Amino acid sequence: MEVIVGGGIVGLTIAWRLSRAGRAVTVVDPAPGTGASHAAAGMLAPVSEVTYTEEPLLRLGVASLGRWPSFVAELTADAGLDAASHAGGGPGVPAAGRAGLGVDLRHDGTLDVAFGADDLAALDELAEFMAKLGLAVERLTGRECRRLEPMLAPSVRGGLLAAEDAWVDPRRVTAALLAALERRGVPLVRARVTGLLREGGAVRGVLLDRAPDELRADGVVLAAGAWSAELADVPVRPVKGQIMRLRSPEPLLSRCVRGTVHGAYVYLVPRGDGELVVGATQEELGFDTRVTAGGLYELLRDARELVPGVTELEVADVVAGLRPGTPDNIPYIGPSGTPGLTLATGHHRGGVLLAPLTAAILLGEEPELAALCSPSRTTARPAG
Repeated sequence: MEVIVGGGIVGLTIAWRLSRAGRAVTVVDPAPGTGASHAAAGMLAPVSEVTYTEEPLLRLGVASLGRWPSFVAELTADAGLDAASHAGGGPGVPAAGRAGLGVDLRHDGTLDVAFGADDLAALDELAEFMAKLGLAVERLTGRECRRLEPMLAPSVRGGLLAAEDAWVDPRRVTAALLAALERRGVPLVRARVTGLLREGGAVRGVLLDRAPDELRADGVVLAAGAWSAELADVPVRPVKGQIMRLRSPEPLLSRCVRGTVHGAYVYLVPRGDGELVVGATQEELGFDTRVTAGGLYELLRDARELVPGVTELEVADVVAGLRPGTPDNIPYIGPSGTPGLTLATGHHRGGVLLAPLTAAILLGEEPELAALCSPSRTTARPAG
């Protein structure tokens, strides 16, 4: 039996895929689905989020994005969801599309826009970098951006359309994963892991904060996100992100909009249920999960510059999550170097996007990509 430590989208996806492969697994988490996965906006946007120093992360993201349609179709079926009833789907929607409705998977692309002259210059440089990488993006004028999204402010100078990007509702995905695991009979232990059970230099299970006090296993997969470093010697740190959800009677946007406002990034992600997700701050404050007036002010201030109508919307939810950051922003996926311990942590902003690929790597399906995120790469110190 294998123990998965962590009930976020990464840990639950691993447990589900291993169970489908015929392996006995148990998930341990005190409150599954309530951590970073609960706070996340769910952008599946490897193209629009590319940066100059993270080309390996781009490869991982593009590969994982390609897995999402089949991942959702299999998960929806395994969870027993009537997908069409979850987001207004009907008999005229193709089967593949209906599968996506259960988790609000949408493939309408990302529009990356610029507010000021300096922001536009930075976006133009990014477009040239994307072109060198062979990424499919379309450069747009401000008027062309507003033609796609009429609620954008007149001050938007221009943008890039990454038509292949997508997004999903992580809360629905985790709910579907929990339902699928329950239907498969996978045990879920609602307890906090306080340590790893070690014998003879190997990990043989986990220690719990309540009876039965320990859970023995043939192997342990550490998918505890920002808390992973409390259980193993792995350089993962918490990076706080504050997010707000607004409720709109009519959709303001038809696709995900990312923007640069005086050098600061903000995104707006529409949901099929009428919500608009606005995020996110990036704060190095340890395990602080307070939602602050200053953080929310910054989000609304910048979002309003791009889409003025956001200030008229009802506030539905505010939340802060902790992303698991690594020194190079690439996750650690694979053997830790300690027998019996496998890592699946450090996904930073990409946990939702990379969940399907993470499970595939642990199943041995992507050996070339596995090398990019191996815990033994030069930026990682020995884990365990």
